[in-house]
Amino acid sequence: MKKIKLMSHLIAGYPDKETALITARSLVKGGADILEIQLPFSDPSADGPAIQTACTKVLEKGYKTSEGLEFIHELHKEFPTIPIYLMSYGSLVYTPGVENFCKRASNAGVSGMIIPDLPFDFDEGLTQACQKYQMINIPVAAPSMSQERLSKLAHSNFPYIYAALRTGITGTETKIDENTKAFLKKVSEGGSRVYGGFGISNGKQSKALCDSVEAIVAGSVFVRLITEFSNDKTLLAKKIEEKARELCGM
Repeated sequence: MKKIKLMSHLIAGYPDKETALITARSLVKGGADILEIQLPFSDPSADGPAIQTACTKVLEKGYKTSEGLEFIHELHKEFPTIPIYLMSYGSLVYTPGVENFCKRASNAGVSGMIIPDLPFDFDEGLTQACQKYQMINIPVAAPSMSQERLSKLAHSNFPYIYAALRTGITGTETKIDENTKAFLKKVSEGGSRVYGGFGISNGKQSKALCDSVEAIVAGSVFVRLITEFSNDKTLLAKKIEEKARELCGM
């Protein structure tokens, strides 16, 4: 069977830099094609309990955006051929200035930005700034969007669109059914390639989804493994690699 393409989600600095690096290396070893690195945020709109809790723990240590970008830079140096997408929320990008933030992200090795709460057609200049610094902006599509708005996004010439497979927050399991596939078809009808995520945690789901997307996206499943096994780094590395292989169909 052909390998399933995987975008794996990782929170910078969780629970500490060493463990986050071990996790990233294990994800790549397990077959992850893209690393989606989340900068911790205090008031996320789409993250489920596992990711929210992890972000809170990192922020309680006084973790700064600059540390997150340093972490990304370190990963980029170690894995120069693996695309790194930065995921966070609008205020973190907007506060220092969108162009300034994008320049810093690009210099760190980021190749794409995923900012769920910046709408594709009112993105405060994010798409333009990404283009200036050789990155891509990856807008988010959700099933709760009106058909008209979804069609507008699909035909806006973004190279990639992140499709949230259901409404609500990440982490709880998602059922892949005909409605899911119809939604993904709608998202891709303008020619954009689609990343599909939200609640993907096992190989059965990734196999059901893989023919409808460019890559599957998994995050909370890895965060839960980090939370459970962070006291045993060797076991954690093994568990993360195994889960990545399962999701890749390997």
